[in-house]
Amino acid sequence: MSDEAFEVTDAGAKDAAHGAVIVGVVPKLPSRVVREAARYAKLLRVPLLVVHVDVSRFVTYEDPDGYVHSAPIDMNIAAGESDLAAVKAETAATLDGVEVEWSVRQLVGDPALAMKHLAEQLDARLLVVGTRRRGIGESIREFFTGSVAARLAHRQHRPILVVPLGEPVPDDEEIWPV
Repeated sequence: MSDEAFEVTDAGAKDAAHGAVIVGVVPKLPSRVVREAARYAKLLRVPLLVVHVDVSRFVTYEDPDGYVHSAPIDMNIAAGESDLAAVKAETAATLDGVEVEWSVRQLVGDPALAMKHLAEQLDARLLVVGTRRRGIGESIREFFTGSVAARLAHRQHRPILVVPLGEPVPDDEEIWPV
C-alpha cells in the first residue's frame, strides 16, 4: 500500500476544519476518547473532527479536484457505511450539550497514514487516539499491525494525545502475555 490514505467524504468542508483537533474513532469506542478530544478542541478554540477509517477499502486514485476513488479489499465486506453511521450516532450522543463545533468524516486505508494525510491537509493542531483494550486478541492484533499512536508518532510532527482505555497494567505484570 502506498504511503497515502485519503478522505472519501465531503471535500468541500476541509477549510472549515482548518487547524482542527482530529480524533480517530471506531464503533463502540469508549466515549472518554471523544470527550477528551472535545475538551482539547474547546481549550484550543478549534473545531473537533471525528474520523473513522474504513480499513476494508483502499485508495485506487485521487482526482485533481481532491475526490478520492476507493475500492473494497473484499467484495463481501460492506462494514464501512454501517460503521460510519454508528460513529456518527455515538459521537452525537457523547457530544450532546458540549459546546464545541464538530463534524465526522470517513477515511479509507491504513488508520495511521489516513490520519497523517488529513492532519497535513488541515494543519491539525492535535491528533487524539485511544489505546487498545487489554486482552490476548488485542495484543496479537497490535503485534502484527502495530499501534496507531506509535506509528503516528514516528510519521508526523504534530502532538498526539493517547487516551488510555480500560484499567492500566500493574507494574509487576507482563504487557505481552507469553
